[in-house]
Amino acid sequence: MTAAVDSTESTTYLELSEDGGGAHKFYEVRQSGLDVTISFGRIGEPGQTRSASYATVDKATAAAARKVGEKVRKGYAPAVRGVRQRRAVTRREMVSSRSTARQAPVLWRFSSGAPAFGVFVGEEHAWVGNQRGDVFTLTHDGAVTGRFGLPDGVKCIVADDFWIYAGCDDGRVYDLGGKVPHVAYEIAEDVDIYWLDIHDGVLGVSDRQGGVTTVDHEDEFQWRRGGRGSHAWMVRCDDSGVYHGDSHGLTKYGARDGVQAWQVATEGGVLFGWQEPTEVFAGTSRGWVYRLAKADGSERARYRCDAAVFSCATSPDGQYVFAGDNHSSVYCFAADGTRLWKLGTGCGSAYSMQFRDGRLYIVTTDGSLACIDASENAVREAEGGRLPQTTDIKATGWERVLPSPELETTVAGPSGVADGVVVECVQEGGRTRIRVVSPGFDPTWRVQFPKDIRVPGARYVVTEVRASVQGSFYRTRGEIKRLL
Repeated sequence: MTAAVDSTESTTYLELSEDGGGAHKFYEVRQSGLDVTISFGRIGEPGQTRSASYATVDKATAAAARKVGEKVRKGYAPAVRGVRQRRAVTRREMVSSRSTARQAPVLWRFSSGAPAFGVFVGEEHAWVGNQRGDVFTLTHDGAVTGRFGLPDGVKCIVADDFWIYAGCDDGRVYDLGGKVPHVAYEIAEDVDIYWLDIHDGVLGVSDRQGGVTTVDHEDEFQWRRGGRGSHAWMVRCDDSGVYHGDSHGLTKYGARDGVQAWQVATEGGVLFGWQEPTEVFAGTSRGWVYRLAKADGSERARYRCDAAVFSCATSPDGQYVFAGDNHSSVYCFAADGTRLWKLGTGCGSAYSMQFRDGRLYIVTTDGSLACIDASENAVREAEGGRLPQTTDIKATGWERVLPSPELETTVAGPSGVADGVVVECVQEGGRTRIRVVSPGFDPTWRVQFPKDIRVPGARYVVTEVRASVQGSFYRTRGEIKRLL
């Protein structure tokens, strides 16, 4: 005789919605017999789902009640799904006018199809991410090599050693190091991401309310600070600190403890930030770019633009400082503050920029990724009205590669060894961890591994695993397969 399983069914739906742009999220707990399913996210969106099974119905009921109780104590209240509507995601709005300066020497221009915020230029590729969630990769000569499709608008693209991450308006940060994008970090539902930076696996997030939050490589909260102003469009991270810019100015916090090291008020709110090894740069709404010492916040130079500065960058040695305003102009300054040139982009205002190997790459309000020849000779020719032939590039025939929890499966070879590094998904203290089980790795180190494909007890084969810069965890890269 087979024992009957109690088919207890219950659903509790809660919401937390605050005035003034604060939290706007839901939490639902469903019990079906031995199974408890939790859904959570921003109100009006599908959100994320987690499920667990228990040995008895009583244990499942107790677990469900515990989850509900935790949220009620945090301010959640019973609600009816669908009554409250989705809150609009904050977009970075810029009224962009046409530049009156001479045209910059644009070598090539790629149309991404929507206003573009994210840019990163590495040794082999340039990356651009736009408001539709498209991320394209191109060679330095402008040839399209790939396309990812993320669920929401891309705020920024950042690199951490060999790894590339895209911060998305859906509150997630996606690892773009493999063939398919996967979720690396899930930011709290009440944090409206404005900007991101990452250093050795520690993610810094600046937000709409003017706060800054850090989380580690396992997506575990480290600390949060409220800031003095609002609209925090700048965060930069290094070994010693997190540099945070908001409507009031610039603040440095200790990287590990979040203790304030210094504060500097700026003329105009901070709209963008850049960093070099010993200095940090901040562009403001009043047309200034500040150059500050990381050690103590002392001002080393200041650069004057003719309108609000929405992006800035430097050459690697800090010899040249670049800026983009909301009048579709880009500037170049000498280190001492002398303005060397001002030219028009011809493709909108630069939301973000990066300089590499004599070229200035900008992403703009009209969705372009433009490559500008910033060499002295090319600029001199442009100032005289002599321009190179600009190549216009479009992404035709490229399918969007979407995030997916589905993986290919594989088996170990005849020798029992898989073709790659094997990692295992384990439960520790209520958290899901990943450990490398292939020989030659420290078995106690945690591994940064995609969150949306983890299955407790499962083993995976990954193309590559590397130790972190600080030597405390590993990171996976490339193709991932489920080991059968």
